[in-house]
Amino acid sequence: MRRPLATAGGVVTHAAIVLIDLETEEGIAGASYAWTPAPYVVKPLAQLVEALGGLLKGDPVAPIPIEQKLRKRLTLLGVQGLQALAVSGIDVACWDVVAKAAGLPLASLLGGSPRPIPAYNSNGLGIMGPERAAAEAVELAAPGFKAIKVRLGYPTIAEDVAVVRAVRRAVGDAVILMSDYNQALLPPEAEARARALDAEGLAWIEEPVRFDDYVGCARVAAAASTPIQIGESCWGVHDMQKALDANACDLFMPDLGKIGGVTGWLRAAALAEPRGLPISTHLFPEVSAHLMAVTPTAHWLEYMDWASPILAEPLALRDGHAIIPERPGNGLAWNEEAVARFLVP
Repeated sequence: MRRPLATAGGVVTHAAIVLIDLETEEGIAGASYAWTPAPYVVKPLAQLVEALGGLLKGDPVAPIPIEQKLRKRLTLLGVQGLQALAVSGIDVACWDVVAKAAGLPLASLLGGSPRPIPAYNSNGLGIMGPERAAAEAVELAAPGFKAIKVRLGYPTIAEDVAVVRAVRRAVGDAVILMSDYNQALLPPEAEARARALDAEGLAWIEEPVRFDDYVGCARVAAAASTPIQIGESCWGVHDMQKALDANACDLFMPDLGKIGGVTGWLRAAALAEPRGLPISTHLFPEVSAHLMAVTPTAHWLEYMDWASPILAEPLALRDGHAIIPERPGNGLAWNEEAVARFLVP
């Protein structure tokens, strides 16, 4: 990664990606990728994708029946963890095939139209102290981003506040600032830190406590005036429903790989719409941009360039917005030379 990311939960230095190609008898190929922060997971995840793909030989490329078939085969094992990442990756590739067969961008196939999607720069700004964070914040905002995100979870509340203030001074009031604790805190500490940050004008406080402690997160959300953002760690819409039932958040950000791919995302958007719940994205900006174009309560696209080095045409950006490509499909195509260079043997 160009900017290694130090979070309160650990340091991410490499983007460990499994590339998925779905080939059809008609000669149309669908593309997607599965992402993991742990390089040692790449091989078993690739093996699982290949094994599940073998169950689909000869099937029509119909995303929902394929998803139902795979979930049924995984009933006893469960559809969390690597299984969820594999099923989601296959689902995204299926939708890519359908969009290409229709000659439409994925956004158009789903009933929307390609449009600029507001994005915040989520590259970098890890745990690095006030001075370095301030300098990097300026770099992240420089290409025209109107919003950036800083990671928190320093040893003390005072240090968290100092970093936020340093970044704010560096980028000015015109840049929106999000924050992320990466599940680092217990509820009492999270409540105290959220209250301390309430005066700092943050757009949100993300994952202050363990992702599945919905009661604890609801406690923080009730105590803070700053919106609480969660969702990237929820495995599918059933986890999302638990979070919503517990009033655990003010905002929600599904992860394409964990929520269930395109099919799961559409279900998540349907859950959010009647509540007026703003939906942002987590990772996978290339495909997620298409989905934001058909999400009624679309909020912010998280931009990270982690897959860009192996893409033939990385996601384009203009004035802090992601530009959805007009070509058929989800926009993913591999730079085969780069893939060969980065390939894990």
